[in-house]
Amino acid sequence: MARKKIIGISSGGGHLSELITAIPNSYRKEIVYVTFKNGHTMKTLKNKSHFFVIDPHISKIKFFINFIQSFLLILRLRPKVIISTGSGIAIPLILIGRFFKTKIVFIESGARIFKPSKTSSFIYKYSDLFIIQYQTLHSFFPKSKIGSL
Repeated sequence: MARKKIIGISSGGGHLSELITAIPNSYRKEIVYVTFKNGHTMKTLKNKSHFFVIDPHISKIKFFINFIQSFLLILRLRPKVIISTGSGIAIPLILIGRFFKTKIVFIESGARIFKPSKTSSFIYKYSDLFIIQYQTLHSFFPKSKIGSL
């Protein structure tokens, strides 16, 4: 696989759907998606460039495995930008990408209207661009930009 300029990482389901929606058509050939493997994600990403990593959820061992997988992906792909809609699966890749001076774009889930997610609260300080979809979250993320999908 040729090196891609953008990595899009999220968990499956709504997070992945929001991530795919957020990518403009003009960048679709430059992105590789990263998520965990299940029936939904395999079907959704069938015709898209992608990698699967383990979902760490709350397991320290799985988090370590995800960290190693993420490190190897960063070394292999050397992306210029990482875009994420969350959840915790994205944390290791974002932290490693930040270490390698990759630009980080985080989009808070549209399901979050009044209270931020744990992942977004953690990732906010590492993001170069942080997008919220509702003004009600601006008090939690004062440097964020408002956008919608």
